[in-house]
Amino acid sequence: MSAEKLAELEHSYLMGTFKRLPITLASGHGAVAVDSEGREYLDLVGGLAVNVLGHAHPAVAQAVAEQAQRLIHASNLYYTEPQVQLAKRLVELAFPSRVFFCNSGAEANECAIKLARKWGSLNRGGAHEIIGAEGAFHGRTLATVTAGGTAKYKEPFAPLPEGFRHVPYGDLQALKRMTSQRTAAVLLEPILGESGVVVPPAGFLKQVREWCDEQNLLLILDEVQTGLGRTGTWFAHQHEGITPDVMTLAKGLGGGVPIGACLAAPRADVLEAGDHGSTFGGNPLACAAGLAVLKTIEEEGLVEQSLELGELLQSELAGLAGVSEVRGRGLMQAVVFTEPVARDLQLKSLKHGVIVNATDDHTLRLVPPLVITADQIEQAVGRLGAAQSEPSE
Repeated sequence: MSAEKLAELEHSYLMGTFKRLPITLASGHGAVAVDSEGREYLDLVGGLAVNVLGHAHPAVAQAVAEQAQRLIHASNLYYTEPQVQLAKRLVELAFPSRVFFCNSGAEANECAIKLARKWGSLNRGGAHEIIGAEGAFHGRTLATVTAGGTAKYKEPFAPLPEGFRHVPYGDLQALKRMTSQRTAAVLLEPILGESGVVVPPAGFLKQVREWCDEQNLLLILDEVQTGLGRTGTWFAHQHEGITPDVMTLAKGLGGGVPIGACLAAPRADVLEAGDHGSTFGGNPLACAAGLAVLKTIEEEGLVEQSLELGELLQSELAGLAGVSEVRGRGLMQAVVFTEPVARDLQLKSLKHGVIVNATDDHTLRLVPPLVITADQIEQAVGRLGAAQSEPSE
């Protein structure tokens, strides 16, 4: 089917909730994506930080195929071994906790919000408010889009759920001033992703952890984008040497298979049978994929490699023309240009065989697969430079 015909059918049969780039991806291998005409692209977006093992990784493909031949779905009315095994491994990698499985980051954050509401009812006299950050992104459901701090995503859907407050990201004093008897929890991304990979001031998360302990609040960390080795540790909060009360995961956990998870430490583990649920959450297929992802990341040393390659990526990006800032950790980087060229460069880069993501007019976000190589990083940034020199249409 031609690209033009596919676009026509997409417009007719799919809701217009996405503005798509003009390529049709058909296959891939590692950090390389291939379109329907056979052209190859170095993929620095990785399915929006989902494809941590790249495209068509043999370990994930084999795990999914073998599990599909045994049991794809059973519902949570019964025990299934992959679900328990994956929960155990996540807890071992993270912190003492128990896990709720779902299908996406938004659902994982919905679980965290419900958990915080119940915890506040039990432990803080009915406190229910959650303090978040301006510019944060936690999902697209009514509750999570309200918990996020980006007005354009939520204003069309008013009236919104009440109980969410926002302060400037990284501003500890503003957070302290916002805290009241109504506050149950603080919800933060360790690094803002959707807003262009914004890293908080050094020590900020540790100070927030101390404030939550002092005020008897829950600390919820949204590691949907930063988790699973992306920043050079298994989870980004480990850079600060702290432990949250609740952590949410998704994206890379399934290596492309939809899965989300909410981990609650004993202090926050208040949900009981009937409080929450998910028909598809933690099904054997997704959990088998998750187990393969964790095993492969560990066996191939991708956590440590992410930190090393992130330094290379940051250095290479700094050499592009018109750069005002390169920021991030590990293989979660953003390059900020002095001029509003990012969206144009995102489009021109496709002609040069590289996929990037513009988060605004000035900023490109780069979250490539953890399996990307040093040579591929150098090639990709070289292609970005070539795209910069091409005149705009």
